[in-house]
Amino acid sequence: MDLLNYDVLAKSGYEGYVCKEAPVRVLQFGEGNFMRAFVDYFFDISNEKAGFNGKVALVQPIAQGLTELINKQEGLYTLYLRGSENGEKVDAKRVISAVDCCLNPYDKADYDKMMAIAASDDLDIIASNTTEAGIAYDPSCKFEDVPANSFPGKLTQVLYTRYKAGKKGVVVLSCELIDNNGKELLKCVNQYIDQWQLEESFKTWVNEENIFCSTLVDRIVPGRIRDPKEVEELEKINGYHDELIDVGEIFGVWIIEGPEGLEDRLPFKKAGINVHVVPDVMPYKHRKVRILNGAHTGFVLGAYLAGFDIVRDCMHNDNVAGFMNKMLNEEVIPTLVDHLDENDLNAFAAAVKDRFNNPFVNHELMSISLNSTSKWKARNMPSFLQYIDKNGKLPVCLTMSLAAYIAFYSNDIQELTDAGLVCKRPAGNTYTVSDDRWALEFFYEHKGESEEELVKAVLGNEKMWDQDLNKIDGLTDAVVADLKMIHTEGAEKAYASCL
Repeated sequence: MDLLNYDVLAKSGYEGYVCKEAPVRVLQFGEGNFMRAFVDYFFDISNEKAGFNGKVALVQPIAQGLTELINKQEGLYTLYLRGSENGEKVDAKRVISAVDCCLNPYDKADYDKMMAIAASDDLDIIASNTTEAGIAYDPSCKFEDVPANSFPGKLTQVLYTRYKAGKKGVVVLSCELIDNNGKELLKCVNQYIDQWQLEESFKTWVNEENIFCSTLVDRIVPGRIRDPKEVEELEKINGYHDELIDVGEIFGVWIIEGPEGLEDRLPFKKAGINVHVVPDVMPYKHRKVRILNGAHTGFVLGAYLAGFDIVRDCMHNDNVAGFMNKMLNEEVIPTLVDHLDENDLNAFAAAVKDRFNNPFVNHELMSISLNSTSKWKARNMPSFLQYIDKNGKLPVCLTMSLAAYIAFYSNDIQELTDAGLVCKRPAGNTYTVSDDRWALEFFYEHKGESEEELVKAVLGNEKMWDQDLNKIDGLTDAVVADLKMIHTEGAEKAYASCL
């Protein structure tokens, strides 16, 4: 079967949108599955729906990458967005044609092409996802390196070329998974300007004529289809061979922190897609952490003890799903309404159930359980404490989730091994708790204690919570009662008691 390119696509009978010719308006550092299923998808939709008329030139940020393969396919690849939407199964195929080419800047010819794009009148946006480690200042980078090894070093070289060519500033959209990614990237660029002793006027241009945006990205991208039989069947249907098939969940939202007017400069609002420019991205990060991630950590530990293994099955159980929904709607969302619209929060929470009900993803509860001590503290504890502060009483579901955390880490402890803390499920099979060694050793040291002793020890562990939670009025007794119910009646009935 022929490898996908424009001629092969035309012969295959594909009837979807295709943009073959357009100027390169976006330079993107990062050519992996996530960026192609997220950023490039949004630009592809913008070409179709908003007349963006722009192509994306990808740059592989390290010496090894997908440049050769992407260029063989002329930038084309098939994207499947799969999941559940409003309770209905969705499997949407789209051939993405927004990508112009991929460049390997460690090759001198491609480095020169990257700099030609940097100096062009058409360039307006630079996007990046170079992993969490990508935004880092490496003082060993030199201005004359071809290219600088770090991503911020490369970006400084690109911006300097643009400045010397007398061109306007660009919008920089940083998608790396760190807080304040845009601000941290600009900080690194300024460090290189100082280290390389570049002109003060260039520094002024970088900081005043360019817009460095911190952004929050949210889409699960499994990437490849693992089953070779499924790939073979899809290629028969498609009529071509695609080495770059990409898969993401149907849900996707991109929150971009930027000034007033940026939304009109970017094509996304006109395209009617789920990309939003806001003055501050942090409330949206809290929304994601506390609702999406907090839901996971809030229910999966008890659900595993109740006999469930994957997230989707939990959504088909009235007690577990009801527990999660009550926790989000009555205990978490009310702590976020001071900074975000309540309707927006409710819609995001409603989408969570669809995402957890994805028929294409077998998301194992045990994989979510990793490092639940720090996860509960980061994802659930802020909602827990703010609820108490706001209402003067304990949140029923979040309190139960804390008891479920203790139950999961202490259920019939068998041994402590190099792999983790081996416990026994009520059904009889063993499971291994993975977390920081000190947390596992703490639970092992307290094995065999009564519920009262264990709860007091856990709540009083200031290394876990940065405070003694026993001091919260009524909490110790409530967690003891919840833990006893989990032990005697089972986690599912304990969750049902909260409804």
